[in-house]
Amino acid sequence: MLVLRLLNVVAPAYFLCISLVTFVLQMFLFIPSMFRDPSTTSLFSPALLHGALFLFLSANAMGNYVLVIQSSPEDLGKDLNLGKGAEVVDWLDGSRSPGSALPSTHFCRLCARVTQRHDHHCFFTGNCIGSRNMRNFIMFCLYTSLACLDSLVAGMVYISATLSMSFADPLAFLTLLPHSISQFFSGALLSSEMFVILMLYLWLGIGLACAGFCCHQMLLILRGQTRYQVRKGMVVRARPWRENLQEVFGRRWLLGLLIPVQNVESDCRRQKGK
Repeated sequence: MLVLRLLNVVAPAYFLCISLVTFVLQMFLFIPSMFRDPSTTSLFSPALLHGALFLFLSANAMGNYVLVIQSSPEDLGKDLNLGKGAEVVDWLDGSRSPGSALPSTHFCRLCARVTQRHDHHCFFTGNCIGSRNMRNFIMFCLYTSLACLDSLVAGMVYISATLSMSFADPLAFLTLLPHSISQFFSGALLSSEMFVILMLYLWLGIGLACAGFCCHQMLLILRGQTRYQVRKGMVVRARPWRENLQEVFGRRWLLGLLIPVQNVESDCRRQKGK
């Protein structure tokens, strides 16, 4: 448990540091290098277009990241007015934990609360992912993967211009890291250039991981399931996939794709049901 609590602090700090480094490289290294191209006009220069795209992706990624933390899954134990010493029996494995024994709920020992439609505990946000912040979590994964892809392309353009190399051959990117390491230790490559090359592979890894996680979550949503239900072997009632999507994304799904917004419609429907 101590290792998990430590990871709950280290993982958000790691993500924020990577985000800060990416922002600095884009704003002070990649984008200024694009202004050196004299063949383009200042209004429609690649630097301005790329800068606007990067700021849009970064704002959505960080905005949804903040909303995932702010829109914490509600503690159902408080709604049920349970006493301090109240315990419930997990209806799956029989273990006792404070909170509610309602179906589709789960008690997270790191968050110390019972949440509805619990999916998993995200260490990078230090928060549980449930019914209230699932949409923001998916948007966070989507825009993080797109921001990493954007940074990867900009970094490859910068490296190709700085080192006078071409990435037309797919093997050029695969052999870039070992070749750069040998050049760095022989003194033929600057430390700043080596740092950018390392960031290329880091952006690739984070982008692929976030994209895969986003696709996996969307598949579970279409099925009306959560990761916790799949892991525990729970059988859910089959519903049309449109209803499953509307429950998570709400009617303002298009607005959520453009700007970070809270999913308040699910709360309104929950209050009407009460």
